[in-house]
Order: sequence, then C-alpha cells, then structure tokens
Amino acid sequence: MSTTAAVTRSTSRRWWALGLIAAAQFMVIMDTSIIGVALPEIRADLGFTPQALSWVFNAYVVAFGGLLLLGGRLSDLFGARRIFSAGWLVLLAGSVLAGAANGVGLELAGRAIQGVGAALIAPSALTLLMMLFGSEPKELTKALALYGAAAPAGGTAGVFLGGVITEYASWPWVFYLNVPIAVAVLLATPALMPAAAARRGSVDLVGALTATGGIGAAVYAIVRAPEAGWVSGETLLVGAIAVALLIAFVVVQARRSEPLMRLAIFRAPNLAAANVAQLLLGAAWVPMWFFLNLYLQQVLGLSAFPSGSALLPMTTFIMLGMIVVAPRFITRFGPRRTLIIGMSVLTAGLAGLSLIRGDGSFWVDVLPASLVAAAGMSLAFIPSLGIALSSARPEEGGLASGIVNTSYQIGSALGLAAMTAVAAAAGADQLGDTGALTNGYSAAFLGAAVIGAIGAILAAVTLRTTKPSEA
Repeated sequence: MSTTAAVTRSTSRRWWALGLIAAAQFMVIMDTSIIGVALPEIRADLGFTPQALSWVFNAYVVAFGGLLLLGGRLSDLFGARRIFSAGWLVLLAGSVLAGAANGVGLELAGRAIQGVGAALIAPSALTLLMMLFGSEPKELTKALALYGAAAPAGGTAGVFLGGVITEYASWPWVFYLNVPIAVAVLLATPALMPAAAARRGSVDLVGALTATGGIGAAVYAIVRAPEAGWVSGETLLVGAIAVALLIAFVVVQARRSEPLMRLAIFRAPNLAAANVAQLLLGAAWVPMWFFLNLYLQQVLGLSAFPSGSALLPMTTFIMLGMIVVAPRFITRFGPRRTLIIGMSVLTAGLAGLSLIRGDGSFWVDVLPASLVAAAGMSLAFIPSLGIALSSARPEEGGLASGIVNTSYQIGSALGLAAMTAVAAAAGADQLGDTGALTNGYSAAFLGAAVIGAIGAILAAVTLRTTKPSEA
C-alpha cells in the first residue's frame, strides 16, 4: 500500500471513529429525553405514584452526574477505549433491565445503571476525540462541531422517537432501542478507536466515594427542591451532606499523591473559566428546552408528537450552526470572542421567548426566538468545550472531559430546578389556567436569559485571549 493510500485510510478511519463518538453523545442525551412521552404508560403499568414517577428521569441524572469524574479518571488510568466499551456494556445491561422491569424498584435500578454507563461513556468519548484530533486545531474544531451537534439531535430525537414508539409500539421499546445501537458500537470500537496502554496509578477510592456521594447528593437536592421546597428539612439536610462530602473530597485530593482529581489542574489557563461557561450554558439552555415543550403542549395545545416535531426546526438550525457556522467564527474571531457572541445571542433569543402570549402561535411566539437561541447555543457550545479540553495536559484528558461534562450536567440540573421554582412562583403551578401558565413560563425564559447574560459577562472578564486557530 502506498503512503498516500495509507494516510487516506487512516484519515477515513478517524472520521468513522468520530461517528461512533458522536453516537455516544447522541445516546447519552437521548436517554434523558426519550422517556418523557412514555411516563404516563410507565406509571400505569408499573404502579408509580405521581411523586415517584420523576425518578425515572432523576435516577439516570443522579448516577450520570455523580460518576463523571470517576469515569474520567478510569479513562486516564485504564485507557479510553476500554472504558468506552465498558460503558456501552453497562448501558446495554441497564437498558435491558429498564425495558423488562415489572416493578418500580427494577425500573429505577435499570435507569440508574444506564446512568452509570453514560458516566463511563461521556468522558472516555471526549478523550478519544482529543486523541484522534487534538494535534490538529482546525480538525479538532470540526470534530467538536460534529460532536456538539449530536447533543441537540439526541434531545429532539428522544422526544420525537418517544412519541412514535409510545404510540405505535409500547414503552419498553424506548429502552430496547439502545440495544442494537450498543451492539453495533461494541463491534466497531476495536477496529476504529485508538488504543492506549494502561498507566500506572491507583484509583482513589476515598476520593471517588466522596466525589460521587457529594455530586450525587447535590444533584439529588437540586432536582428534589422544587417538589420538596428549597428550605425544607429534606433539601437542607441533603444539601448539607453534599457540601460536607465535597469539602472532604477537596481535603482528600489535596493530601493524596495520586488523587482522583489533581486540584492544580484548575491552574491551567482558561480551564476553570471555560467550565464556568459550560455550567452557565447548561443552566440557561436546558430550562429553555424544558419549558418550551410545556408551552407548546399546555398553552398552545399541541399533543406530544406534534410538539416534538415543532422542535425539529430549532434542532436542524443548531446542528447546521455547530457544523457550518461555529468553526468559521472560531477561525475568524477566536474561541473567546465566539463564545461571548454566542452567549449574547442566546440571551437575546431567551429574552424573545419571554414575550410568549397565552393566545400565541408557534410561528410568531416560538419559531423566531427559538432559532435565535439555537444560533447562540451553536456558537457558544463548541468554543467553551474546546477551551476546557485543550487547556488540560494530554495525560489528563479523561479528567478534563469528566470535569466539563460534570459542569454542564450540574448547571443543567441547577438551572432547571431554579427556573422551575421561578415559573411556579409566577403561576406555572396553576394547571389549566393558560394565562397563569404563560406568565410562569415567560418568567422562566427571562430567568434563563439572565443566566445567559451572566455567562457572557463572565466569559468576557475571565477568559484569556487565544489565537483564532485554537479551539
């Protein structure tokens, strides 16, 4: 084989590998959204109480958010490809259990196991992406764009497919859908993904337990707070436990020779600032997506399937923005300015959505502002992610991936919980009253816009200028 042919084959294999990595991102996000339409049938078949039903979603989120740092550390120690494959095996097992469950306990166990698998997949996938494209900034920007575009595609596909499956098949298939995809990824991974030798080192079990427990407790408190009350005994107790465990984690990390998370990693230029940007981006974007679904269904009167279809223009727009527009902005303006522009445009779109009306329409009240918000998200996500990943040392790629994934997930949970409280205070708890619901959702969109504005200001103040070619 000639040198040129070998290079072409190697390049082609890299992009096929990126397809698997994007599939991982797609699946991780889809699994958070696909169950929404199926929840009523799950409750009826398995005997969930209305209060417990939310944990079909929360069990996944708590396990996912709590274990991301450990997943990143394992990826660094044992090789990203091994942990990537292990994550898919765990996700497959959890999906089978969740689909076959005949009771509440098994269903929640299956969802938690799915979250564990996702926590192994997400950081190892980003590490593999950096291994494949990290040495070429322009190629890295393209790869991150495709990876980033998989997230909104997965979120909307989850809503869309959840409606189709629930209507034409049965709810277990929202979980069984993962099985053939997982099998295909597992078969293709050895041939496409780069291998890395295991490194000497130990797993910081105390650090893993305190980090997982602390992050898990924090996510638990956040997602429970709107229902239990922000100043209820339950919320305050679990919040205090989370703070105590996270303080213990920091103390342990400062004293260990081989910590789960080297605290000095945050001294890397821009790493902390980029993670704050990701946290605030999740805190602004996820509430927008959540309350937009509710506005479409509960105020405009669309059923689940049409409301999922109504999100397709926004999803298409954001994917095109990430793949086509964002790389060009980064090349011309640099990642810092592109991130600031993106957060500002997202803020404008969210502010536009806050003008929704009780007697409004999709074409006037939703589509224009949602496309502006999508444009902002597409410009902000890629540079903030790229800066966070490229700021770390190569041997700590898994850790950096775990941190940035954790930042986005914690931001999403915190933002959604806070905006749920804002919406309820403004009238969104008055079901059936479209005027009150509209006021509540409008307040949530405006609150998310404030978060986006804070993100833009902090990015301008804290991020250092980098060269336009950097991602």
